[in-house]
Amino acid sequence: MELKRVVVTGLGTINSLGNTVNEYWNNLINGISGAVLITLFDTSKFKTKFACEVKKFDPCNYFEKKEARKIDRYTQFALISADEAIKNAGLLDPDKIDPDRTGVIFGSGIGGLETFEQEIKNFYEGDGTPRFSPFFIPKMIADISAGHISMKYGFRGPNFATVSACATSSHAIIDAANYIRLGMADIIVAGGSEAAITPAGIGGFNAMHALSTRNEEFNTASRPFCATRDGFVMGEGGGVIILEEYEHAICRGAKIYAEVAGVGLSADAYHLTAPHPEGLGAKHVMKNALKDACMMPGDIDYINVHGTATPLGDIAEALAIIDVFGENAYKLNISATKSMTGHLLGAAGVVEAIASILAITNNIIPPTINHHEFDPKLDNKLNFTFNTAQKRIVNAALSNTFGFGGHNASVIFKKFVII
Repeated sequence: MELKRVVVTGLGTINSLGNTVNEYWNNLINGISGAVLITLFDTSKFKTKFACEVKKFDPCNYFEKKEARKIDRYTQFALISADEAIKNAGLLDPDKIDPDRTGVIFGSGIGGLETFEQEIKNFYEGDGTPRFSPFFIPKMIADISAGHISMKYGFRGPNFATVSACATSSHAIIDAANYIRLGMADIIVAGGSEAAITPAGIGGFNAMHALSTRNEEFNTASRPFCATRDGFVMGEGGGVIILEEYEHAICRGAKIYAEVAGVGLSADAYHLTAPHPEGLGAKHVMKNALKDACMMPGDIDYINVHGTATPLGDIAEALAIIDVFGENAYKLNISATKSMTGHLLGAAGVVEAIASILAITNNIIPPTINHHEFDPKLDNKLNFTFNTAQKRIVNAALSNTFGFGGHNASVIFKKFVII
């Protein structure tokens, strides 16, 4: 069976660097940090007091007040991202798409954490009577954003959520690409969203010693591949890419940003939260993506790494890159955009996929900011694109995402060429 080609025809995001794709990209290539002192709750007793919050966000600018109360913040981000991407792809014309062959695969690593916290708090502060909101469960569950998107736009094709911690939205992209390759859909809205800047979110990751506690230097606290890194910075937001079968996109005259060249999947099968020390799962997932794309290591120009700024994770990923790419590892650009956006957990993969796609279309590599000191445990001959964006022709980019539980996902995008 000959697989269909899959192209990207729409982009949408809201995150700490911008409430649109253009804002996000402009701040990304200019090396802007999205970190701020947390405004969403009182952090006076917390070890970490900062995060990469979405700025100037009022849900009433996007939703009716009554509607906004019925959906969790993470679903609000999902719908905002989807709306931008769907409009960007020109999918609002019912004469150009078949709703029965247009799907939504959209996930969240955690789901409606804010809703869960508030409902439980209300219960335990009451008299023990279970007066839960009828919207409690529909607001909280991790699949509900996919449902909301499909209901809003009438898309009746494949519809479900992926949940694989920080690899969630990359897995959504991979599933979407495979459904289209197999001829099971023409178009799929793929992505993820997260809103875990809450007391439980920050407190829980603090308890794991996963977050940076650099409160006096919060603006530069996300330091991937720097010797002084001390953990990741929590981010929030959402992202969507529209994946479409190539001939369908051509027939309707869609703008094509890039092509999905190949995808990779693997598991560390090692530890609950720590990566394999030699990056074994990361090696396999990148090799699998290259094999799927029928590409050689020298065909890749840019890797948007998982790069969370954790002491072990950055080293394992760098070792994996050297193992997979050999001498070609020193010819490509690497960057960790979490240095600017923070870690969006389940939404990280799609937001970084958008950065990879825009690097291809604009031939600019976004930087890894906040680098202060070389880490002697890393091979610093690698080009981590420290602190300043770099211009270069980008024909192909690989985006890595790894999640707690050892879930690994890689997606390769390439410049679109009509064949």
